[in-house]
Amino acid sequence: MDERPSLLHIIPSNKWGGVQTYAYDICRHYHDRGWNVAALTRNAVNIDSRFSETGIRLLHAPVGGFFDINSILTLARELKKTPQGKCTVHVHRYRDAFTALLAKRIARRHDIRIVSTRHNVRHGRNTFFFRKMYGMVDAHIFVSRLAYDRFINGFPPVKLPEGRSFILHNSLNIVNEQKTFPQGPVIVMFLGPVVAGKGLETLIDAMVKLRDLKARLRIYGSGNPDFVDSMRRRAINRGVMDSIDWNLRLPGPWADTCASDCHIGVVPSVEMEACGMANIRFMAAGRPQVTTGIGAQTEYLEEDKTALFVPPADAGALADAIRRLASDQALRERMGLQALKDYSERLSWKHFTDELDKIYNIDPITLSGNRQRK
Repeated sequence: MDERPSLLHIIPSNKWGGVQTYAYDICRHYHDRGWNVAALTRNAVNIDSRFSETGIRLLHAPVGGFFDINSILTLARELKKTPQGKCTVHVHRYRDAFTALLAKRIARRHDIRIVSTRHNVRHGRNTFFFRKMYGMVDAHIFVSRLAYDRFINGFPPVKLPEGRSFILHNSLNIVNEQKTFPQGPVIVMFLGPVVAGKGLETLIDAMVKLRDLKARLRIYGSGNPDFVDSMRRRAINRGVMDSIDWNLRLPGPWADTCASDCHIGVVPSVEMEACGMANIRFMAAGRPQVTTGIGAQTEYLEEDKTALFVPPADAGALADAIRRLASDQALRERMGLQALKDYSERLSWKHFTDELDKIYNIDPITLSGNRQRK
């Protein structure tokens, strides 16, 4: 039996995004440290290709959530082979936590830790079934204070086991270093999924008000082709298509480096962000940004120090904020340096993994008659 510590991430999506990047970065980190790391996926090429390139072992199952017997049995067989007291299963949906808990029981391996990360801003479900499940998960990670507060403050409130909840902001498994700003015209960058809710409509409308600056907008990301086409038509109808570079590649590890190829990052989301990966990327690249503050952004960004905040869906305010940064090189450089400093001190990968190590070493909850801690 392989006596190395084991880590298994359950990744249900067939599309690449922030959650998948989060899991990939963690798997890559512990794989590089010599752990036995595996990812349980739906056999999706978009997901598997990146993990396999890194040498991470892949397991395949439907990952369908509650009562997906195939996935439960596949995971149970894997758990039986792991060394005693050295295995952690990390999930990103509570339905997958249920799969892991059943597999753990079938494998008769109560020493295995089940860790869940909450990536969204939603109320927890307060029913007998969910209360029981929450109580059996060994650690609940929330990517922001906002995500935690929204989860527990439902109707009625959700109560999690004492000492089992952790607030840990997202980070990036990269070597961050300050790069000089590019030469030439001011480059404004959007980085992330090209989908509804990210505020692209507002950003394109804002570019109409910035024609005189001769600034260029670079859009990095991928999304539904119909939505992408609608954004292109919007840009054509408003006469700003010539000012936009469309880089519709799949978001992945490359995105960590391209964030430094701009002067200003823009994150104009109109939907609540639990912890915006794009915000973190621009901080790690040492770039100032313009962003809405309707999510957790204010937990890691400061007005006039690392970012300018604007109301969602307000093209005029967005354009004014971009103009302010585009017209003031000293302000861009000062805010960019502060952003990198804040990232290095509070959001760095070392800080993230130091905290994650503690979580992965938490004593698992055992079930022996009444629930008790080991």
